[in-house]
Amino acid sequence: MQSNKTKPRLSVFATFKTKGQELTGEAIRQRGIIAHLAIETIPTMRTRTSISHKLAEKNGTMWQNLYSGIFRDLDEILLPLGIVEEAGRLPLKRGPKALQENGVPYYQLTESGLLVAASLEEMKNEQAKIMTEFYKKNSNSKDKEFEKVILTLLDAAPSFVSLLLRKYVEAFGLGKIDRLIPFDTDNMKNVVDESIRIQKEFLEGFSKLTNSDKETVMNFFKKID
Repeated sequence: MQSNKTKPRLSVFATFKTKGQELTGEAIRQRGIIAHLAIETIPTMRTRTSISHKLAEKNGTMWQNLYSGIFRDLDEILLPLGIVEEAGRLPLKRGPKALQENGVPYYQLTESGLLVAASLEEMKNEQAKIMTEFYKKNSNSKDKEFEKVILTLLDAAPSFVSLLLRKYVEAFGLGKIDRLIPFDTDNMKNVVDESIRIQKEFLEGFSKLTNSDKETVMNFFKKID
């Protein structure tokens, strides 16, 4: 008998249909969890409760108001999708007996989670660091040419890499691709849209210009920037 349970969907780019580009509450929570785990290194600060406290502090609310949503985002979405994984358990001296025996779980981002973190606007200052960590963890990647291009563009055109990552993660959230790993040329082909094609056309055209014409074009963009 087939299960009627709907496959969980990543919602970091989900917006209200009637409110333009305003992110949903679920999107804000998931982004907060992922961003927190991307930069926090202390295990005690990576439990559900600690994450709730941190996000509540940022949002000016009580942590208890966020806890149930964060619990659900982790257990029903981010863990099943392989975005987050349990990194270990912390001993507990007080509280429910079951927690004292099993400990309190704390979390970390997987390789897929690092890609999601690098795609978020609020992590743009950490993007190069996150992608470097991603490729260290993903050292068995067979598409070394694609890896070299991404790392080169991170230095030369970080906003373009942000666009690629966003389109890639959005496609995963919408179910257009089944998984984020491997992050390679073949999977990227499935998410290329008009905005990326336009930038590709510009790059190809610009590379064919004479040095004089290149300078003229660059001066034009400086004037309108």
